[in-house]
Amino acid sequence: MKQTDWQAVFSQYLTSERQLSAYTVRNYLFELRRVATQLGEDAALISVTREQLQSVIAGLHRKGLSPRSLSLCLSALKQFFDFLLHEGAVKVNPAHTLSAPKQNKPLPKNMDVDAVSHLLSIDGTDPLSLRDKAMMELFYSSGLRLAELASLDCADIKFDQSEVKVTGKGSKQRVVPIGQVALLAIQTWLGCREQLPLAEAGDALFVSSQGKRLSHRSIQARMAKWGQEQAMSVKVHPHKLRHSFATHMLESSQDLRAVQELLGHANLSTTQIYTSLDFQHLAKVYDGAHPRAKKDRGK
Repeated sequence: MKQTDWQAVFSQYLTSERQLSAYTVRNYLFELRRVATQLGEDAALISVTREQLQSVIAGLHRKGLSPRSLSLCLSALKQFFDFLLHEGAVKVNPAHTLSAPKQNKPLPKNMDVDAVSHLLSIDGTDPLSLRDKAMMELFYSSGLRLAELASLDCADIKFDQSEVKVTGKGSKQRVVPIGQVALLAIQTWLGCREQLPLAEAGDALFVSSQGKRLSHRSIQARMAKWGQEQAMSVKVHPHKLRHSFATHMLESSQDLRAVQELLGHANLSTTQIYTSLDFQHLAKVYDGAHPRAKKDRGK
């Protein structure tokens, strides 16, 4: 069977058995043709060696093909040769052990301070609006992850110390400062929390209108709703506020290590410098840098 015939059978397999979209199938076939072109007329794709494929990938990389595109190309090759293996047309998959250059994971765009202030200028007085304002203030005030905020209990907020106890990844706990604006928003929310049915809420800090701990999806949906209602130019979601928190703190403090500690990114057991950062230092950096923090911690 000719190389072009195998690609036609592969296309049918992707469409009928794998049920991939026409867009994905088209992209895979384009990548196969791209590689075949790079190999030249004297080399058939079906009989290519690992070394030849490696040379092609390296050549495409030198020509400026992005890591993402190279990854797609390799995915197409690996699936094509897996298909040929299953059909008995080849004995090995020459692309099996190849890998694309590492992709630089792009950071989400943060909102500037004015945009965040506009988002958080919610003037609703109903319990759900007050709850949502408290959630978003806390996201931005303390840079919490979605799962961290969703799992908070009322007892985790230490009003007298302006702190929140957070359980992060791997069940690791850390203490993070809370700005006075966020504390006030949380106090206001707690003042009307009892208006909701709380039979199944337990000690959950943020609860739904049905009286259950607010789910991840509900938090995301509510934030997206407020982003639309406040006519934000970007989609609003929990990590957008977490990233804005980190960016604004770094811009003001230039203290990368302290911000990493606040975010819970650092492994304290492996980096000595982080073990020397006590909470008072973090609180000092926080109070001096965060746009919505007050300088009266402990008063």
